[in-house]
Amino acid sequence: MTRLYNEPSAFADEMIEGFVASHGRWVRRVSGGVARSTRSTPGSVALVIGGGSGHYPAFAGLVGQGLAHGAAMGNLFASPSAQQVYSVAKAADNGGGVLLSYGNYAGDVLHFTQAQDKLRADGIDCRSVAVTDDISSAPLAEKHKRRGIAGDLTVFKVAAAASEAGYTLDDVVKVAERANHRTRSFGLAFTGCTLPGAKDPLFTVPAGRMAVGMGIHGEPGIRETDIPTADELAELLVKDLLAEIPEDLDGGTVSGGNVADSRVADGRVTDGRFADGRFADGRVTDGRVAHGRVADGRVADGPVDGGRVAGGRITDGRVTDRRADGGVAESRASDAGSMSKRRVVPILNGLGSVKYEELFVVYRRVAQLLEEAGLEIVDPQVGELVTSFDMAGTSLTLFWLDEELESLWLAPCDAPAFRRGAVTAQALTTDELAAWNDAAGNDAAERSIPVASEESRAAAVRVLAALGAARDVIDANVDELGRIDAVAGDGDHGIGMERGVHAAAAAAADAVERGAGAGTTLNLAADAWADKAGGTSGALWGMALRAVGQAVGDTDAPTAAKMAAGVAEAKRSIMDFGKASVGDKTLVDVLAPFSDSLSEGVTVGQNLGQAWGAAASVAEHAAEATAQLLPLMGRARPHAEKSLGTPDAGAVSMALIVRAIHNTLVNQSTLKENA
Repeated sequence: MTRLYNEPSAFADEMIEGFVASHGRWVRRVSGGVARSTRSTPGSVALVIGGGSGHYPAFAGLVGQGLAHGAAMGNLFASPSAQQVYSVAKAADNGGGVLLSYGNYAGDVLHFTQAQDKLRADGIDCRSVAVTDDISSAPLAEKHKRRGIAGDLTVFKVAAAASEAGYTLDDVVKVAERANHRTRSFGLAFTGCTLPGAKDPLFTVPAGRMAVGMGIHGEPGIRETDIPTADELAELLVKDLLAEIPEDLDGGTVSGGNVADSRVADGRVTDGRFADGRFADGRVTDGRVAHGRVADGRVADGPVDGGRVAGGRITDGRVTDRRADGGVAESRASDAGSMSKRRVVPILNGLGSVKYEELFVVYRRVAQLLEEAGLEIVDPQVGELVTSFDMAGTSLTLFWLDEELESLWLAPCDAPAFRRGAVTAQALTTDELAAWNDAAGNDAAERSIPVASEESRAAAVRVLAALGAARDVIDANVDELGRIDAVAGDGDHGIGMERGVHAAAAAAADAVERGAGAGTTLNLAADAWADKAGGTSGALWGMALRAVGQAVGDTDAPTAAKMAAGVAEAKRSIMDFGKASVGDKTLVDVLAPFSDSLSEGVTVGQNLGQAWGAAASVAEHAAEATAQLLPLMGRARPHAEKSLGTPDAGAVSMALIVRAIHNTLVNQSTLKENA
């Protein structure tokens, strides 16, 4: 459990405040997170990383010279909002473009992508690389769906070193993508983790058992086994990771495409070529490669591990030899030669409660197994690098090197939680820090309230009442929403919705007091919801409120037709942006039928209260029906079967809110009926 906190809702902000106070040599507080307190090279690429809080040293502990330029820090286990990412990126920008990098989670993807779009609109060249190293979270064929866990570190470090070396943004992106492609991780847990103020952990593991394939947000594992010995644990981790060697080691893309479509067929390597032409059509004859073997991107004459090639499988951490038979399994250890002399960085990561001494015992066997497999170990890392509060667990990452990646990985850096070599950093002056603070203050002051009609200002009061009703119903159901979400997800949906709706209601109250119209009130509430909630739900509810706000505007009293059009636009925007469809077990399963029913009711002449009430009933039935669906999107997807029989938390919360809003519409007089 987490023992030391004040108000749970203030934990993340107070944690950041204390971190900056104790690490001012490296970082400074900026809106949305932290940025370097040292001077960066003008014109260089800025690496901005980020994610939810609760994973220290990720992400703030990785900001410093030779590593990230800034970190956007979301609430506990919730992605930072688009505004947070944007603000940190603006503070970190050096004039050479911005690379955003983060773990591949739905909320992070939504918010970082929105921030990227906003930065581009400002004229800043911005790209993104989502880390996808967790092999347990999706099969190889769907690698783009995999989560980012401890492999974040390899991608961040390589990208940052490339920036320090003067790479262009295009080249930083390429090397970061290659690092991501060559990183594989696998983890497990013995206990769940508990957020500050929570009575129970996000998930539990039976005594004496181990959850295999856990995620860093407390996502349940893919299976449970008895807790093994330290050596058996090492063998499990190594076996599964060596069973999936990145395909470019045997003939995929190396260094931006220097190897193309290599394959083994009937003992011949065909179409495999390096950019310098030193490797092409090498024939395998009597166990030797006529033109040499491939190691670290170079070709040198010699045998391939005793003459055995093709089809080698990894069993219990060892290579099982098979003679060439003309076949290669894509992205598997296809031959002993693919293992021999390969250079790899192993990272044994503790998740919060496993002691360093225990990790060292496990790593002893990990190192033995990797060496027995013919691998050359480079710069091993053992310790806490990406954690999950007080979770007892560990993960193993293998980072497969080439010459360029190794050079970047070993380059000097100096951050609070990761240092190597000698780095000379010059602190920003007091005047420079003051200039940054003034710029941030000016940005905030620019948000003035547009002129609105009297009718729209009156409608804004009703908007505030509706958001108040939404706040009250979420408060009453926050624990149940968390329980539903924890069945196959990370259990934070109730907390996230509570943060978001409270922020939205407070922003709406401020807007109404300042004379805002209905459209502006909804837009400011949307920004506040997305900013404070973070996560996927924050992004989606922010989009929904903004769509309705833009539809109703500030000129006239909102009409039923405008409200229906705004909800329809919310449906379209969320489905387009989040890529979810009806049947994926998300809030779309409620939003889509609700919107369709609302539009139909308005079209046939119902007033807004009537149409909304009927649509709310449709929404409630749709939410209940999600219990029979398997999730195809989000964090629950890898554990789909566990959610069968339980409705989707996002669908339930939407149904609760639209019903609560209906109660504020029944006697509404400021809305024009039957537009």
